[in-house]
Amino acid sequence: MTEKRPLTCRRIVVKIGTSSLIDAATGQIKLQTIDRLAFTLAALNHQGCDMVLVTSGAIGVGLTQQRLTERPSSIAEQQALAAVGQCELMRLYSQRFNDYDAQIGQLLLTHDVFDYPVSRTHVMDTIDALLAHQIIPVINENDSVAVDELDHRTTFGDNDQLSALVATQIGADLLIVLSDIDGLYDQDPRRHADARRLTTVHHLSEDILAGAAGSGSRLGTGGMVTKLKAAGHMMQAGAQMVLASGADPRIISHIIAGENVGTWFVQKAEVEQS
Repeated sequence: MTEKRPLTCRRIVVKIGTSSLIDAATGQIKLQTIDRLAFTLAALNHQGCDMVLVTSGAIGVGLTQQRLTERPSSIAEQQALAAVGQCELMRLYSQRFNDYDAQIGQLLLTHDVFDYPVSRTHVMDTIDALLAHQIIPVINENDSVAVDELDHRTTFGDNDQLSALVATQIGADLLIVLSDIDGLYDQDPRRHADARRLTTVHHLSEDILAGAAGSGSRLGTGGMVTKLKAAGHMMQAGAQMVLASGADPRIISHIIAGENVGTWFVQKAEVEQS
């Protein structure tokens, strides 16, 4: 018997990874995915939900724009690609959200913003003001300036961590992470045909953490480890997270309806109180 998912639609953060936005084989931008994402978030926004989008993809889109097939090793070259790609990514988002009568506002963040109380307060106030006007914040790490250098920490390392941090800071009820895998499995489904998707996780055991090996694609930086860290961050804050496939972002509506898709991360106590 599948556990019921008592999910709410008050304030939701959706994170989408580079692998869901860029075709790894061709390097082309998945325009249909962006369109479906905009359609779904706009529809929920019109229904009164506070929606926040955390997006990856700036460097991946930059690679496409510059007709490159490999991510450069130089930090400066990667940051230049991010600068180019972020412009195009936001152009596409702005176009698609506008098609569905929804406004968006861009925020590019570095870790320093959250490390210092004054800047953190200003960012939270900005997000609250956008949401109060039914404007969907579109958040990405500021890849053109974010680097780890000595004791000056600016980078999040991946947008899974950024999305969880944003979600907990703004008091979101739910974080939905859309990825190139449709959930957490008891073993690697690419190597084991009998791998079983875990529908619900109440506790991140050592076995689960130990099995989450591997990194992201050549275009992205996130892997299962970073997603589990994000899930742990949400659960510790008393909130929930769902990890699901980003192949078709309309799955968001199925998640909010409580359907058995992806993997639901929630503390047991939260389920019992619902």
